[in-house]
Amino acid sequence: MSVGGAVSGGETRARIGVVDDPAFEAHRASEFHPERPERLTAARAGVASASVATRGVAVRPASLDELGRVHSPRYVEALEHLAGHEGLLDSDTYLARGSVAAATRAAGGAIALVDALLDEQLDRGIGLLRPPGHHARPDAAMGFCLLNNVAVAAAHALARGIKRVAIVDWDVHHGNGTQEMFFADPQVLYVSLHQWGNSFYPGTGAADEVGQGPGRGFTVNVPLSEGAQATDYAAAFERVVLPVLDSYGPELLLVSAGFDAHRDDPLAGMQLDAETYGWMTAELTQVADKSAHGKIALLLEGGYDLPALERSLAASARVLGGGAAQRPGGAPALEHDAEIRRVEKALAPYWPLGS
Repeated sequence: MSVGGAVSGGETRARIGVVDDPAFEAHRASEFHPERPERLTAARAGVASASVATRGVAVRPASLDELGRVHSPRYVEALEHLAGHEGLLDSDTYLARGSVAAATRAAGGAIALVDALLDEQLDRGIGLLRPPGHHARPDAAMGFCLLNNVAVAAAHALARGIKRVAIVDWDVHHGNGTQEMFFADPQVLYVSLHQWGNSFYPGTGAADEVGQGPGRGFTVNVPLSEGAQATDYAAAFERVVLPVLDSYGPELLLVSAGFDAHRDDPLAGMQLDAETYGWMTAELTQVADKSAHGKIALLLEGGYDLPALERSLAASARVLGGGAAQRPGGAPALEHDAEIRRVEKALAPYWPLGS
């Protein structure tokens, strides 16, 4: 892993698959909503501007059985009955006429991307998925999310015989739904870095939420207070995220790739830039190269400033294609250093950490 001012990444050309589908655009609110189809336009532009060779991955709807690995049958059936309707599923989550079709195809696209990686048709993957998924709970929509795409993908990998899946969630909001689905499962390591404090949405993801039963230690939360910068995220990566991943040795690495910790995002208060996302992608790609034969996929979650989303995804895509990335220089702020130390203390019984 890179340290100091070192450069991550390499010149190796990777086969990159992209999941995209016109159905994802049909998820559109009747009035302005931050989770809007224009996000997909920005994401597509980001991949295109990265100037890396990609190939499309065919999309199909996830089946009821595939969704039922992480969602309750009652919820899946209820959502199916809502197809073609409009309304609100909660105060934040809208339903348009095409939303259910978009959600089932987004989840199915995540599955298709996993299949292509496991079948060695691809080395890396990018899922331009809408609606996003990491807040969706086993039995409810939540926080702009209808179905939990990354969880469906992870469960599919387990069904195909993979024993250790890692999900790294760098969306600025904690992925409460993903955590809930795998809280007791040691076959899925869930790692989240997120904004914390003052009842920031969704209010979950404390450092001491480490899993339960056989899953204790396999949930890793790195809550950081408002204002965290690139140096703070780099410290969290090097002191917590990367050592845990290295010890775990995932056979597949999935990223809940929200880009709303960017300093320009209107829904949060973090201070990252596009280059930081490139560096985090480079570090995770090195993990995948070491233990997962390079199998890594970025699945789109949040990111609501369109230029920031485009630039951040472009930086990440360039790294997936073999580009280099520079580690953010400097040390973490005292406040964030203390927060990372609390995470290290919470995880000490389970992982070899220490700064």
